[in-house]
Amino acid sequence: MSKSLRVQDITKIFPRAEKPALDKVSISLSDGDIMALVGESGSGKTTLLRIIAGLENPDSGLVEIDGEIAWSSQTKTLLPEDRNIGFVFQSHRLFPEFSALENVMLPQLIMGTSKKKAENNSKELLSMLGLEKRLSHRPAKLSGGESQRVAIARAIANSPTLILADEPTGNLDPKSAQNVFDILHKVVKSLNIG
Repeated sequence: MSKSLRVQDITKIFPRAEKPALDKVSISLSDGDIMALVGESGSGKTTLLRIIAGLENPDSGLVEIDGEIAWSSQTKTLLPEDRNIGFVFQSHRLFPEFSALENVMLPQLIMGTSKKKAENNSKELLSMLGLEKRLSHRPAKLSGGESQRVAIARAIANSPTLILADEPTGNLDPKSAQNVFDILHKVVKSLNIG
């Protein structure tokens, strides 16, 4: 089945802001497309990603996934289990009390995957990302690049239709940043994720 994302005329205005964070922004993507949003700090990149992910409501406009309206200014934000989107946050947002393996298992368990299947899938994903020797390490014992790879594994654990990455390399050195970009590209192509 062909996968697609269409964002149409998204506008978002925050109270007391001098100008809209987003003003009638429209984009569209198809199977396997990779798009980078580039702009200065405060230009609305994160706001747009949060709206696409359903984490925030737009003031106007709509988001379609696979030809169906996912949410619009008239709908409420959806619960994570109602979306098929993986989100990689800039600051990783890993749970510090859980190991790398447990961080990747968690979204699968929330979606009802059996513990054994979630564990096997998580080990496979983390191994694919070169972290097979770091499964039991908690985030405090991982480097920034390793933490970001765990965040990528977590984002793809439920086989999402779409991966959104909010400045996934913002806190990394250039070599680690390039590694994360290469991994994301490899994952999108090998798993056919949009």
